[in-house]
Amino acid sequence: MIKFLDLLKVNQQYETEIKSAFNQVFESGWYILGENLKRFEDEYARFCGVKHCIGVANGLDALVLVIRAYKELGVFQEGDEIIVPSNTYIASILAISETKLIPVLVEPDVRTFNLDPTKIEQAITPRTKGILPVHLYGQLADMELIHQVAKKYNLIVIEDAAQSHGAIANGKRSGNFGHAAGHSFYPGKNLGALGDAGAVTTNDDQLATTIRAIANYGSEKKYHNLYKGINSRLDELQAAILSAKLRLLDEESAVRRKVASMYLAGINNSKIQLPYWDRTENHVFHLFVVRVKDRGNFQEYLTSKGIQTVIHYPIPPHKQIAYEEWSGLSFPISESIHNEVISLPMTSVLSKDEITTVINVLNEY
Repeated sequence: MIKFLDLLKVNQQYETEIKSAFNQVFESGWYILGENLKRFEDEYARFCGVKHCIGVANGLDALVLVIRAYKELGVFQEGDEIIVPSNTYIASILAISETKLIPVLVEPDVRTFNLDPTKIEQAITPRTKGILPVHLYGQLADMELIHQVAKKYNLIVIEDAAQSHGAIANGKRSGNFGHAAGHSFYPGKNLGALGDAGAVTTNDDQLATTIRAIANYGSEKKYHNLYKGINSRLDELQAAILSAKLRLLDEESAVRRKVASMYLAGINNSKIQLPYWDRTENHVFHLFVVRVKDRGNFQEYLTSKGIQTVIHYPIPPHKQIAYEEWSGLSFPISESIHNEVISLPMTSVLSKDEITTVINVLNEY
């Protein structure tokens, strides 16, 4: 079986560094809010080209904390609206509703699957205060056009950068295109921890200070609580592991682009729609997603040929029971995407023979 994602094989590349990190943290006797966290925050901030990185417990918390902080600073208030893609993973939307703001769904560009900037303006109301673009599957959204709309209407831009670590456009990296960005280091991500982990990046000093306090029980100083905070902290062990893996992230991204290039050059089947990519560094291929009309049969065929696939994501957010208030809404582009997409094996540890096998099997479908 060609695995969709062989996490053990991915992490074995860093076995020496990860074991060394574990020993260093274990022997330090300091496991929360220590030097490893500070080092990773500094390293990841430099990597993204921003002033601040705040390590948090996971990617959902990262987005929630950004919105919470903006509420504490008086920028957002309960009932305000934030525009978000209608085809994103549910976490992007949960972060908005969890903070008692209102998600406003907007269809994606059918070519890139990212938020369509030309559709944002028609969704803006007097309650709109922000835009939350998602760099889906590892490809940067069109941040230049999104910022043009945001500037016109004085809106905050919050990146969901959970899938796009290291992607570059116009000399800037993912995590440095918005007023703030949420990052996930879930194990399957391009920069993955060995457990849940996340971060916020921003160039806003006041926002960073507020997020850091809210994530630490609402406290800037121990036992002095400014906010009704939560406990959302990136622990020392995960921070040390992420530091070890960050050093080779650009090399990993280059390998993923090479795998994608091989897929794009080799797959030639009119039944299979390949992903759009402009061949720049704006895509780090967290996922390589194709579209097929008869997805169920297609997935069964690949399984029978020893190729593991995953569907990201089978149910659009407005069709989820959790958001039953949206059950009457129609987003035909999103619905089509969710019904047809399927993710092929995509990692930096796929062998040339495995890639060739995937290509040949798809061409024979």
